Amino acid sequence: MPAFEYTALNAKGQEESGMLEADTARQVRQTLRDGKLTPLKVEQVEKDEQQANSSGVRRAGKVTAAELALFTRQLATLTQSGSPLEEALATTAKQTERKNLRHVISAVRSRVIEGHSLAGGLQMFPSVFPKMYIATVSAGEQSGHIDVVLERLADYTEDRQVLQQKISTALVYPVILTFLSIAIVAGLLGFIVPQIVAVFENMGQQLPVMTRMIIAMSDFIIAYGIHIFIAIVILVMTFKKMITIPKWEYRYHNLLLRIPGIKKMVRGLNTARFARTLSILASSGVPILDAMGISAQVIQNVPMRQAVDEAAVKVREGKAIHRSLEQSGYFPPMTVYLIASGENSGKLDDMLERAAVQQERETDSMMTGMLSIFEPMLILIMGGVVLTIVLSILLPILNLNQLVE
Repeated sequence: MPAFEYTALNAKGQEESGMLEADTARQVRQTLRDGKLTPLKVEQVEKDEQQANSSGVRRAGKVTAAELALFTRQLATLTQSGSPLEEALATTAKQTERKNLRHVISAVRSRVIEGHSLAGGLQMFPSVFPKMYIATVSAGEQSGHIDVVLERLADYTEDRQVLQQKISTALVYPVILTFLSIAIVAGLLGFIVPQIVAVFENMGQQLPVMTRMIIAMSDFIIAYGIHIFIAIVILVMTFKKMITIPKWEYRYHNLLLRIPGIKKMVRGLNTARFARTLSILASSGVPILDAMGISAQVIQNVPMRQAVDEAAVKVREGKAIHRSLEQSGYFPPMTVYLIASGENSGKLDDMLERAAVQQERETDSMMTGMLSIFEPMLILIMGGVVLTIVLSILLPILNLNQLVE
């Protein structure tokens, strides 16, 4: 039975929206009237989505990691409670507040009603559901344990969302502090210093060296400040454009793997993401070669992603997974050791999960340590710059008698 999205007026004249199942739009309008609602708009969601997808258009819009995690958790809970997949999708769609995600779920449900698998329905929206997500669901359906797989996927999406939120939150304060520091120094040099130092310039005496340096910097910022800002914006835009080119993207990511401090962070984040994804796919019954290929797609660093693809080729030729990954030199020794232990004991998925947890903890600790050092260093540098500016202003005042003479 198709689903219809409606907008109606209640007895108080307020708009209400929701979703109802019926054979026709006319039946939906009659149901609304029976409920003392005045229908304003009734649209068949599945039909619209099917037309959109038949023309190759993706109307999913942007779905955040938090929304995907919530949808997965709700669907996993409903399927574990014994609800049929069709009813679980319908309930999840009704509980979703975001219109675009509700359209996606309704379109997936429509495909399931037509006889397609859940993974087949998810494939219509590759921008919403990653390859790993679809492959895991497909493996769960084939093995007959879709409820267990969805529960594991819910844990994965929630952990990933928490990690992204943690990184974003950790970077907010340093970024704000950096921009404020630059703005304050530019304001002092561009507006405050010229007005104060102008008093001493008419005395005909030579000012202290520090004062003359600050005046020169102030004049430079006043004369070329806008040009510098425009040049920085152009450089940033050019850089972003260049790293979309595969050759330059590879060089940039390879450079990140060579910078002390940064390389360990990049390796840790990508290794944790790869290990957790491979663990979920392997435990869900996905063939290990396919699992490695899919897991490589979640690695953001291009050299590391290519290393996993090359390792998959070596595994196909009969080589052990841990030795294939070890040869690249990108993956931490502890992760390689845990994978080797999993291969030898037959518990590869468990060892991969442990490797992911260990790398996430190490990366989180490293990020916390770097931020704890960066913030006071930035404050000290900012204080030193401001102190230099203040001293350059105070020195002529302290030597005022000498300047007057």
